[in-house]
Amino acid sequence: MITDEIREELFKLQDKKYRDFQSKLIPNVNSDAVIGVRTPELRKLAKKYEKKEDISMFLEVLPHRYFDENQLHAFIISERKDYKRCIEETNSFLPFIDNWATCDQLSPKIFKKNKVDLLKEIYEWITSSNTYTVRFAIGMLMQHFLDDDFDIKYPKLVAKIKSEEYYINMMIAWYFATALAKQYDKIIPFIENKKLDKWTHNKTIQKAVESYRITEEQKSYLKTLKI
Repeated sequence: MITDEIREELFKLQDKKYRDFQSKLIPNVNSDAVIGVRTPELRKLAKKYEKKEDISMFLEVLPHRYFDENQLHAFIISERKDYKRCIEETNSFLPFIDNWATCDQLSPKIFKKNKVDLLKEIYEWITSSNTYTVRFAIGMLMQHFLDDDFDIKYPKLVAKIKSEEYYINMMIAWYFATALAKQYDKIIPFIENKKLDKWTHNKTIQKAVESYRITEEQKSYLKTLKI
């Protein structure tokens, strides 16, 4: 079966030192579930297996046993060129994502050509009770709707999210720090008027100040807004 074939290939590419390093970055994933395959190798495998007719057998076997299988799964979906199929596979996979790394690696290229339809999905994802589905929704707003397709209703939507989940709040901070870099004049009122909870507010400022896309003048002002 293709699932066995893939697992065998992953173990052939195992880098134990990398596995030990990677395990520290994803503390909520059992270290025994990390094989230790580097991202460039996973991307190569994704391009190879995405074209195989029986790859759906691998994609449908959820949850996966290994973190690296989840990573490969995310990269395969990201290679899809048919939007409808991509969305179906994304929606099937999202409930099984259990870490920030896999969540953030799932970034289908076809989404940028289907933004109107994507927004409908984002509105659904962002109301999910699943931590990483919400994180993914915010990530998609950050990736696709902070430039030409920006609308003030999107940061308002993100600012309304109230959560105790670290990985959601960290993504909110990342979103607003990126938004400050791209839409400073429209986003700075969210910080001035303290629309985010204290931790996320301060983390947003920290990440923005660390950004090379924020001017020194803007950084100095942001520092005065810390709570």
